[in-house]
Amino acid sequence: MAEDLHDIGEDKSLLLVDDDEPFLRRLAKAMEKRGFAVETAESVAAGKAIATARPPAYAVCDLRLEDGNGLDVVEVIRDRRPDSRVVVLTGYGAIATAVAAVKIGATDYLSKPADAKDITNALLASGDEMPPPPENPMSADRVKWEHIQRVYELCDRNVSETARRLNMHRRTLQRILAKRSPR
Repeated sequence: MAEDLHDIGEDKSLLLVDDDEPFLRRLAKAMEKRGFAVETAESVAAGKAIATARPPAYAVCDLRLEDGNGLDVVEVIRDRRPDSRVVVLTGYGAIATAVAAVKIGATDYLSKPADAKDITNALLASGDEMPPPPENPMSADRVKWEHIQRVYELCDRNVSETARRLNMHRRTLQRILAKRSPR
């Protein structure tokens, strides 16, 4: 843990933006133990307000928030403090959103569930150095299941429309939706 404190630098300010309140509390506690000075926000509006008033050295933003897109907070942080290191978190890992996050200025992009260790490694990775891979990444089956669930939600839980967009038979989709999520 002492090595984490050494790597943070002078400015230890960290903004956490996530609308999952229990996760936000746990992560804030874990990051404080690692030496960060944590501020939290549960919405895009609150995140933008904090980023404007006190641009942080580090930030972790959830991609999908109840009042909008976490990338809007990333943009404000980038405008106010170009040297900040920002990690984007999401429960819906997709290449398109990862590319968008990095183009806007995110340092890294992690899929939930990411733990404090993975997040700290991503925040403190220097330059071209890649952070180590996560200890327990989602299985391929879990990633597929998450994607299907996301499309299903985006189609307002309409099975026929979801099956059409995923180019899959409706009955096959119904069987997948009836099962528990894979590990």
